Amino acid sequence: MKKSYLRITMEKTEKEKMIAGELYQAMEKELMNERQHAKEQLFQYNNLEPSKIKARNQILKKLFGRTTSRFFIEPPFRCDYGYNIFLGANFYANYNLIILDCAPVTIGDNVMIGPNVSLFTAGHPVHPEPRVAGWEFAKPITIGDNTWIGGHTVINPGVTIGKNTVIGSGSVVTKDIPENVVAAGNPCRVLREITNEDKK
Repeated sequence: MKKSYLRITMEKTEKEKMIAGELYQAMEKELMNERQHAKEQLFQYNNLEPSKIKARNQILKKLFGRTTSRFFIEPPFRCDYGYNIFLGANFYANYNLIILDCAPVTIGDNVMIGPNVSLFTAGHPVHPEPRVAGWEFAKPITIGDNTWIGGHTVINPGVTIGKNTVIGSGSVVTKDIPENVVAAGNPCRVLREITNEDKK
């Protein structure tokens, strides 16, 4: 009896597995309830009058893992949980931002995101058997300071984008992108470095 109790108490919850980057069951009750909570909060957020900026921001301040005094996300906005989203200062996102924040999404200062951008930390096994059985995984996304993400971009699990970088519209970012570059395409690749000539 004692051994059985110790084994049970030491097992990770599905939420702990999710945040640790291990395979987990997303349809487990605790995670489903947390996603439902986020949906309820975002329903309010997305349906407030356009003039209710402070009220909208208060919803996100309570939902997100970190915010600052200066951020603006145009509704509609969607996320899975909210508590895994960490915003830097002076953040702006245009319409239809989607963040699947099963793992941490860390966004630096002075980041701009165009419309219809999706950040996906969530993934599913390639083999059909574990995928059909409901197993998922999540890997963090990090976006550096002063970065601009063009509209209709998709950022996949585990990607880091360096500071000062520009990601062109319509890109699918599957691998890390270094700092101080312009990158675009599907899959996204570095096109050139950003230089002083770009100030003109």
